[in-house]
Amino acid sequence: MASKAGLSLQVFGRSLSQLKAVVSARNSSFLRQATTALANGRPYSTEKQPEEAAASAAGAEPKAVSPEVDRLTKELADSKEQKSELMDKYKRALAESENMRTRLNKQISDAKIFGIQSFCKDLLEVADTLGHATQAVPKDKLGDNADLKSLYEGLTMTRASLLQVFKRHGLEAVDPLNQKFDPNLHEALFQKEDKTVEANTVVEVTKLGYKLHERCIRPALVGVSKC
Repeated sequence: MASKAGLSLQVFGRSLSQLKAVVSARNSSFLRQATTALANGRPYSTEKQPEEAAASAAGAEPKAVSPEVDRLTKELADSKEQKSELMDKYKRALAESENMRTRLNKQISDAKIFGIQSFCKDLLEVADTLGHATQAVPKDKLGDNADLKSLYEGLTMTRASLLQVFKRHGLEAVDPLNQKFDPNLHEALFQKEDKTVEANTVVEVTKLGYKLHERCIRPALVGVSKC
């Protein structure tokens, strides 16, 4: 009986030694894994990390989504470029329409102001005729002839009334006598030597000029002094 008990005790000792060896091996493996995790700067866990779990669950799915993302990104870039081009065209069209509106308003305003220009030019001949008629009347005979005096006064009053109508509509006579010659308002017919004035001075006016709202519609015909 004593020998059997000793044999059982030996078997139990060997089993205990084997169990200790297995536990020690497992503890060593766990210690190595924990040490590696701490060296990589992350806590060690026996559970799978979220990234690993997501990668395992998704499998090859991210690679399948990538072309679709690239296509959408390209479409977005094309849409932004098209939007920029359309916005630029819109701004250009808006600026052109504004410029056209300004030009049309100016043309309408000029038409209202200068629409009577051709009519005024025709009336200028009437004013010139009245002026020549009054100048042709001999002043020394007005006192002896009542009819001639009445005719002269009537022509003078008619011409003055016509000039008032001209002025009311923006038409003014230009009498540049003794003024500096201006090619924009005057037309030189001849030169005349005159030492009493500076060169290029208007010394004689053959026909009056006229301006319609600061626009010359007929230049004055003048004679200019020589150098």
